[in-house]
Amino acid sequence: MFGMGMGEILVIAIIAVLFLGPEKLPDAMVKVAKFFKTFKNSINDVKSTFEQEMKIQELKEEALTYKRKLDEAATSARKVITFDELEEIKKTTSSVNDSLKEIEQSVTHTPSPFNTNRSYTMDEPLTSLSSTPLEPVSHATKTEEKPHV
Repeated sequence: MFGMGMGEILVIAIIAVLFLGPEKLPDAMVKVAKFFKTFKNSINDVKSTFEQEMKIQELKEEALTYKRKLDEAATSARKVITFDELEEIKKTTSSVNDSLKEIEQSVTHTPSPFNTNRSYTMDEPLTSLSSTPLEPVSHATKTEEKPHV
């Protein structure tokens, strides 16, 4: 106990008996025992409080670590989603560009049904694609109109 041997404890007990006397010694021993018990309980309370604070600090650090990991995961997920969406947009725009190029090429390389090298005058009849002259539309078959009553 407190690094004291049996001989040292016996010397202290003899001095206490001589100093306090046999009447006050039992009451003093009870008070000393209560003091040590209170001191021990106080030390244990401080120790447990310190351990609780350490556990709380560890939990806070662990929670912060998990929060950072979660934030990093969310950020990387947003980046992945963003890059995936970007790739999808690139694919879509490239397919639209390819379609537009195909349409442009088909328009520029398709021969015109009209002969653009020849000029027409008002006196010549227009010809169709089969090179036969077009006949004017006649309104020869007129229907008789009924008067309005």
